[in-house]
Amino acid sequence: MTIEQCYAFLNTEPGPGFNLCYTLVTVFPALIKAIPISLLLLVTSGIIGNLLAVPVALARVSRNPLLWMPSYSFILLMRGTPLLVQIYLIYYGLGEVFGQMTLFGQPLMKALPFLRDGIYYAIFALSLNTAGYTGEILRGAILAVPHGEIEAGRAFGMSRWMIFRRITLPRAIRICLPAMSTETILLLKATALASTITVYEVLGTAQFLRSQSYRIYETLLSAGIVYIVLVFILTRILNWLERYLNKDRERPLAIPMAQTVKP
Repeated sequence: MTIEQCYAFLNTEPGPGFNLCYTLVTVFPALIKAIPISLLLLVTSGIIGNLLAVPVALARVSRNPLLWMPSYSFILLMRGTPLLVQIYLIYYGLGEVFGQMTLFGQPLMKALPFLRDGIYYAIFALSLNTAGYTGEILRGAILAVPHGEIEAGRAFGMSRWMIFRRITLPRAIRICLPAMSTETILLLKATALASTITVYEVLGTAQFLRSQSYRIYETLLSAGIVYIVLVFILTRILNWLERYLNKDRERPLAIPMAQTVKP
């Protein structure tokens, strides 16, 4: 459907106010096409960040100052500075460093074209930020694992690595899953900051349409609606995952007393 057909269908004319036809015909289709970029940022950064969070958490709970001090400094840096500042430092800072380096006699930015694409810098920044937040969450979950379960693993003759792999880490993940679910939702909304370094995800596409049409409400309200829908779907998935991994916490079915009494 074109904008003219939309005007004819709604029996309206274009005016200075909110343009519903422009929103339905132009804005929403463009934002829907940009959803895969936002999901790519979410999934890639989430996987890399959560994998990096495991050694960060292990170093954080260690008693060795050579391990916990760098981990504590990294967590403090990631949690203490705004994500936008981190993205700017990585994008412009590394871009300046790479621009002065050469590979096989030619500039590194030319030899490796992906260094010119902002999406890789966004993934790098989001992954480090996620590792800092999730590492601290996982540290608390590791310390919250019941000591009796670890003692039971030792009684069965398990090594420290096997206890961590089969008992401590799975139990810690189940403990901190609600907090990690919240962090995942925050990461989805944080992908909007990638628009500041020329990544055309949902908000970046909305900003581009706004600069082309000078329409604010249509583009930004549409982007907000798209994010609400994505957060709702992601919340349902994470809630299902939490129930699936914590089946032992479900309330048992009530059995009528008449079925428990033998005649």
